[in-house]
Amino acid sequence: MDFGFESFESGFSDFDVDIEEVVVKKTKTYDRVWKTSSGGSIDNNPLIHEGVIYFGACDGQVYAVHARSGKVIWTFRTNDSIVGSSPALFGNSIIIGSYDGNLYRIDLKKKDAVWVFKTSGKIFSSPFVYGENAYFGSRDGNAYAVNCETGKEEWRFRTGGEIASSPLVENGKVYITSYDHNMYCLDAKTGKELWRFRTGDEMINNIPFIIHRGVLYFGSLDNYLYAVDCDKGKELWRFKSGKYGIGGSMPVIHNDVLYFGTRDGDFFTLTLRGREIWRFRAGGPIIGQQPRIYNNIIIFGCEDENVYFLDMKGKEIWRFKTGGRTYGKFLLHEGKVYIGSWDCYFYAIDIDKRKEVWRCPTSTMVQAYIAPAHASFSVEIKKEMHVEEVITEEKYKTKKEQTVSLSDYNVKSDYATTSEYKQKSDYDTSFVIFEDILEGEDLWIFHSKDSSLLISKRN
Repeated sequence: MDFGFESFESGFSDFDVDIEEVVVKKTKTYDRVWKTSSGGSIDNNPLIHEGVIYFGACDGQVYAVHARSGKVIWTFRTNDSIVGSSPALFGNSIIIGSYDGNLYRIDLKKKDAVWVFKTSGKIFSSPFVYGENAYFGSRDGNAYAVNCETGKEEWRFRTGGEIASSPLVENGKVYITSYDHNMYCLDAKTGKELWRFRTGDEMINNIPFIIHRGVLYFGSLDNYLYAVDCDKGKELWRFKSGKYGIGGSMPVIHNDVLYFGTRDGDFFTLTLRGREIWRFRAGGPIIGQQPRIYNNIIIFGCEDENVYFLDMKGKEIWRFKTGGRTYGKFLLHEGKVYIGSWDCYFYAIDIDKRKEVWRCPTSTMVQAYIAPAHASFSVEIKKEMHVEEVITEEKYKTKKEQTVSLSDYNVKSDYATTSEYKQKSDYDTSFVIFEDILEGEDLWIFHSKDSSLLISKRN
């Protein structure tokens, strides 16, 4: 999380802390998605077909729910959690992946599997149905094309890393990313590589990419949103979005304006040339989202458990509070938003009436475990502390390795929403201070795993 050290309020009235350089470092591979446990939580893009909504959950089940009443019609159980992978329609069946490594085709009438295709890794990727094939990726590092009718493999393409990417297939080309930092463009018929574009870090998305006027847009954990020529794989521009990357979120374009959210909690609007128009600060990381726009209302979810509704100038109109994090591309249908939450409920929300229509529980109300949003990152503040008065040994004397509680001091969080709807942030911070800190060059080290800030002596 970004603590806004550029305007750091230390609470020490006797001297000022001058901090200029805040360095956020990614310390390990982004493995948050693979650590998600089983439970009733929902991280899925729902699908509606003939008045029935279909989605998967971390309890390993696919749900068929009546759109008007919210009643469960039937369920289908896989052998592990369904995380990220969302149902794709093929005829009168849906195709979806599971963490058991299988891709399933489920007949909507018989409520049973037509076929099961086995990979050797967890499937976070949402299948994309194009022509006769379903295209998807697996943690085993392969991008696959599987015949929708027979479930037989047409081809596979080996990348250099795990795949947690939901592909886009357009004009006979497959666009999919890998943990090897590359965006790949493949021939949809043969799987032959046409080009690759390298970013500075891993990429993850459970929402298909977008192409607009020949430009492919996607984000990376290297903090950039990229605009790339979809035919040649050449970069047109990039936009720096923050310190914690773009994780799973996908932009949407409306009236030649690009809208997207970031893991820093900022929601941006850009021109199609990558120039910022305005930004809105939400109450937590915006992960795995694609905004929806309805009657000039911008809608997106957040890890602070809220669904936000903004006007086209970035002013908050209202928000809907769930009991858990929200991920994915919401289903927008007949003036309603349909969304699953980490609190184990699937919601129907009336946009115009600003109220919940119904909620549907999954099989268990035990939430799945998910690692902290920024567990793969650490923060270092590299700046000598300038003290305006001489600090005597008696005034600030502490024992070796003894901690001093700073719980009475105020630290301003960047996760303070700019709207009139104020609430306590879930992202609280605790600090620890040691004596003899003035001799070191690197004074501050933040570990985002346990949200503690250590000040230690370095020789």
